[in-house]
Amino acid sequence: MKAKDWSNWPDQSFEDMDSTLAVQQYIQQLVRKNPADIELILTPPDNQDEGVWKYEHLRQFCLELNGLAVRLQEECNPKVCVQMTATEQWIFLCAAHKQPKECSAIDYTRHTLDGAACLLNSNKYFPSRVSIKESSVSKLGSVCRRVYRIFSHAYFHHRQLFDDFENETKLCQRFTSFVIKYDLMAKDNLIVPMTEELQQESEA
Repeated sequence: MKAKDWSNWPDQSFEDMDSTLAVQQYIQQLVRKNPADIELILTPPDNQDEGVWKYEHLRQFCLELNGLAVRLQEECNPKVCVQMTATEQWIFLCAAHKQPKECSAIDYTRHTLDGAACLLNSNKYFPSRVSIKESSVSKLGSVCRRVYRIFSHAYFHHRQLFDDFENETKLCQRFTSFVIKYDLMAKDNLIVPMTEELQQESEA
């Protein structure tokens, strides 16, 4: 198989996706087709369970965030980025320990993505990909807040790397639109400039 043909399968309608992983497949198809079409990507099919829709999107965000984490490893040196910071006002403690404590930024990134994967793959909280209890859906907000810090650190401390990744994937723009749409994060915590602000910067 040639590289250009990898993942280049024909599109399917959601109704034709006959699988327990249909929502994941549908979201990935939309992202692959055009990651910049954020409104379409975040619009659920008719009668789609909202909890499952939010859950599958967050799984997809974490999956793609691993790509940013790999790039960060190239320049996010623990000796330089000794804390997980964004601006001078924001220092984040890592929740992967018995008592939250400071980690280097790259360790925080790894720990946070590992912790998100453990939770989102937990049979205790998410035993089904078809229906999800409201008590489990309520845990998604805390995952969003933690993984968002990876975006904010990359933006404020590794700007060129962030811009290159964002130009390819629109991942932070998608994530920001997602958490606003479903009220999963307070807007005051969304400190990476998005949409019009980023467009103005790129045109300057």
